[in-house]
Amino acid sequence: MISFKLSSHQQQVKDVVHWFAENEMRPISLEADQMGRVPDDWLQKINQLGIQLNTSSFGEEQKSSQKNGNGKKEKSERQANRLAVIATEELGWGDPAIALTLPGPGLGGPPVQSSGTPEQKERFLSIFSKDEPPRWGAYALTEPEAGSDVSGIRTTAQKTNGGYILNGQKIFITNGSRASWVVVFATIDRSLGRAGHRAFVVEKGTPGFRCTRLAEKMGIRASETAELLLEDCFVPEENLLGGESYYENRGSGPSGFRVAMKTFDNTRPIVAAMAIGIARAAFEYTWDLVRKEYPKHGRLYHLASEKLARGQLEIEAARLLTWEAAWKADIGQSNAKEAAMCKAHSGKIALEVCAGCLELLGPAGLDGQIVEKFYRDAKIFDIFEGTNQVQHLITARHLYEPHGVRV
Repeated sequence: MISFKLSSHQQQVKDVVHWFAENEMRPISLEADQMGRVPDDWLQKINQLGIQLNTSSFGEEQKSSQKNGNGKKEKSERQANRLAVIATEELGWGDPAIALTLPGPGLGGPPVQSSGTPEQKERFLSIFSKDEPPRWGAYALTEPEAGSDVSGIRTTAQKTNGGYILNGQKIFITNGSRASWVVVFATIDRSLGRAGHRAFVVEKGTPGFRCTRLAEKMGIRASETAELLLEDCFVPEENLLGGESYYENRGSGPSGFRVAMKTFDNTRPIVAAMAIGIARAAFEYTWDLVRKEYPKHGRLYHLASEKLARGQLEIEAARLLTWEAAWKADIGQSNAKEAAMCKAHSGKIALEVCAGCLELLGPAGLDGQIVEKFYRDAKIFDIFEGTNQVQHLITARHLYEPHGVRV
C-alpha cells in the first residue's frame, strides 16, 4: 500500500532541500538567468560546503521499514527514487536551471549505476565525493537525426585493438562541455537496429572529443547545453559500459538501447518532479499576490481563485502520478508506463499553470519577474527526456500490447 504521508526522513530531506532552494538558489535565480550561467563563485561555495544535492545523489542506499500489525518491523524497502522526486520538486521550486547545474554525475549517473561494472562505478562515480574542484557527469544520446526516435542514432563505434573508434555528433547535452565524463551512445552496426547500440563513458580531454557549441536558449538559460563532436575518438574497451560480457550471447537483450530506456524510466519521474516544482512556485507566488492585492469577494478575486484552484488540482494530480512512478521503481516493478504518464502530465501542467499565472499577474508578471522566467523555463519539460507525443505513444503501447496489438 502506498502511504501519502512522508516519513520522518523524507520530510527532513524535503525541508533541508527547500531551505537550500529558498536561501541559496532563489536569490541568484534572475541574475543567473540574465548572465546565462550560474556564477562560478557560487558553485565553488556550494562545493566547499560539501552540499551534494544533485538529483542522482538522493538516498541511493536509503531504506525504510514499517511495523506490521504485530509491532514487528517488516522488510526494509528501498526509497532512493522517492527521495529523488521529493527533493527535486523543491529544487525545481527554487530554480530548474540552477538545479540542472549543481555538481554531480547528473543524467550520466543512473546508467553507470545500473549497468556499469563494479570497477566502472568506483572509477567514474567516486570522483564526485571529493571536495575540489566541482565536477559534473553528462549523458549524450540525442543527435540531429535522432531525437524522439533514439533508435535511429548514427554515431558509430568501430571495434579496434584495445577499444573502439567513435564518430558522430551529439546535441542538447546538459553540462556536456564542463563534464569530466559523458555517457555516449553509439551503434556498432546500424543494420542491427537497437541491438547494435552500445554505451561508452568518454572522458574529458580524450583526443577527437570536443564541444563545438553552447546553445542559446529561451528558458533554463543558466543551464549549459552543449553540442559534442566525436572524430576518430578512441575509447578503451574498459570504458564500454558494462563490459563486453554485458552484450555477448544475449541476442537483442541488454543493448545500449535498453540501457537508455532503463535510464529514462528512472529519470522521467525526476524531470516530472522538477516541472511540478516550477508550477508550484508560480502558483504560490501568484496566489500570494492575489490574496494581498485583489479586492476580497470581487469578481476578479473569484475568477482568479477559480483559475488557481484548477492549477492546484493539476499540481496535486501530477505529484501523485510522479510518486507512483518513483514508488514502483523503488520496489522493483516495471514503471515505464507510469514514468511516461507522469512526465507527460507534469510537463503539460507546468506550462498551463505558469501561463495562467501570467494572465492573472498581467504587467506585474513580466519584465524580468520570476513567474515570466518560470514560464520560459517550463517549456523544455514538455520536450526533453522524450516529448509529450513520445510519452503518449509509450502509454498507448502499454494499453494495447496486453491485447496483442502493436502500436
